[in-house]
Amino acid sequence: MFLPQEIIRKKRDGAALSAEEIQFFVRGITDNSVSEGQIAALAMAVYFNDMSMDERVAFTLAMRDSGQVMEWRSLDLPGPVVDKHSTGGVGDVVSLMLGPMVAACGGFVPMISGRGLGHTGGTLDKFDSIPGYNTVPEPARFRQVVKEIGVAIIGQTAQLAPSDKRFYAIRDVTATVESVAMITGSILSKKLAAGLDALVMDVKAGSGAFMPTFEKSVELAQSIVTVGNGAGTRTSALLTDMNESLGPVAGNALEVRLALDYLSGKRRPARLHEVTMALCAEMLVIAGLCADEASARAKLQAALDSGAAAERFNRMVAALGGPADLMDKPDAYLDGAPVVVPVPAPQAGFAASTDCRGLGLAVVALGGGRTRPTDPIDFAVGLTDLVELGTELQAGQPLAMVHARTPQAAERAVRAVQEAYVIGAAKPAANPMVYRSIRP
Repeated sequence: MFLPQEIIRKKRDGAALSAEEIQFFVRGITDNSVSEGQIAALAMAVYFNDMSMDERVAFTLAMRDSGQVMEWRSLDLPGPVVDKHSTGGVGDVVSLMLGPMVAACGGFVPMISGRGLGHTGGTLDKFDSIPGYNTVPEPARFRQVVKEIGVAIIGQTAQLAPSDKRFYAIRDVTATVESVAMITGSILSKKLAAGLDALVMDVKAGSGAFMPTFEKSVELAQSIVTVGNGAGTRTSALLTDMNESLGPVAGNALEVRLALDYLSGKRRPARLHEVTMALCAEMLVIAGLCADEASARAKLQAALDSGAAAERFNRMVAALGGPADLMDKPDAYLDGAPVVVPVPAPQAGFAASTDCRGLGLAVVALGGGRTRPTDPIDFAVGLTDLVELGTELQAGQPLAMVHARTPQAAERAVRAVQEAYVIGAAKPAANPMVYRSIRP
């Protein structure tokens, strides 16, 4: 018989917990037999004393198994079930293209996504800007769409990893969020509950990243790869750059427009294209759909050029209640902001660096994100035409365009964007888009 306080004491004193002790405690989180104070105490003990990789695997599996774990075997899908997860950033619209692209290449992508958190945009909020699109379909409908179309992007249901929801809420208010062990368990328990064969993790590094330093980003990526594989799911990670907005656009409906343009071939911004292709290729290779990166990239490019990926996106939107002609008539469905103004560069020089987090917070301040979980979102607002680092600027030349609801909000955003850019005398060296890949 285990006692919660003895498990807390053991971790407090720096000892490793057994899988049975971890399972017992996580069960208590789920059924409320462990108190909020006890959960907070264990979180603080883990924060200071960490968990070994074996403990992390046990913790992840216990949280995964605290609710429903989806199974796909019974559907006899003719390909692997695969997904990617990003630690989030600014202008990161990759999921909207990646799901349909991988589906067009033979993968099945049941993508369970989150809402925006802090300065980072959420995939779900982007889909909510499409009228009629249902981000919380019945489980049977979700399975049917994945089977028929190869991709469905929806929100987390209460049935998936419920222990994580309670545990995360307590970590959030007890200053114990920033533990790599607990972040690993939180991310993986939700993703692995989707019943995946393979998972690719996109871990951001830079001024707009979730992790505070490059070293911490590497540590998280390595932890997720080790624990994911230890939990029985083929997992790899790419470390990608978030020192500036990934796409030249940030904001919900604005990012949906960018995704439509990307899939239809109207425009494919180079940095966004590089990261999207790298992640998709990694998924095809790790899921066994392609032998190597070169053949994966060729297959993906063909899916874009033939229109097969765009067609999957269209069919997914229609199958989940959205308009069937969104791709052809985005203006008829996607909200536009009434006030659009340029952000003049305060001086001449080169765009040397950005406070990427500051750009994300400028979108939140416009109404395009939340300061509290219950806040409504204005889908129309955001930033477009964000100048890439290394661009030579004249004084007064636009750094970006602000899309706002009111002139006052626009004015504040103009100042925020100006403050987020550093303009220097010399052209900065370019950051790589993919710093490294971490494989089992």
